[in-house]
Amino acid sequence: MTEFERMHEGMIYDAMDKELSDMVFNSRQLCLEYNRTNQGESKKRDEILNKLFCVDGYEGFRVLEVPICIDCGKEVKIGKNFYANSYFTVIGGCHVEIGDNVFIGPNCSLATGIHSLIAEERKITIDENGNPHDYEYGKPIKIENDVWIATNVTICAGVTIGEGSVIGAGSVVTKDIPKGVVAFGNPCKVQRKITKEDSIFLKARR
Repeated sequence: MTEFERMHEGMIYDAMDKELSDMVFNSRQLCLEYNRTNQGESKKRDEILNKLFCVDGYEGFRVLEVPICIDCGKEVKIGKNFYANSYFTVIGGCHVEIGDNVFIGPNCSLATGIHSLIAEERKITIDENGNPHDYEYGKPIKIENDVWIATNVTICAGVTIGEGSVIGAGSVVTKDIPKGVVAFGNPCKVQRKITKEDSIFLKARR
């Protein structure tokens, strides 16, 4: 089993494995290339994103405002009609699945990697051949369809956010959030269900 396969399965893996290091380097280079583009270069942006992410017959629009920072794009699967505002970050360690019609505000991070709480286990070690090793593991993140994540939100490893839910600004999401609710806080907690009374046509001037 390769270190990439171990990472994908949520097993302990060596983050300094050459295959993984090359994948991260490639993702970072594609992010740099993407971040140098402007809004008028939509075709070029799409070409870069198709190289960066896990793409299989992609449909719908996909907009990511610059800059972006993605550790391992091949571990990120994005659904149709996706929008992420600036400074969208995905920290590697396991896979990320994002559904259809998901909106993400600025300065949001998805962090799938987990380091040991024990300092000795967190240290980078050097073997007898002079090669460095860094052992860690990760848990997947899943964002279901029709979710809105507001500004400055951190979603931690192992979390699933249910369909149609809204995560309020500044939240740190450490546990699963069910579908159809408003949740916010640090740690993020469910506040209430979303109802028809939340319609913007009832709240905002037309």
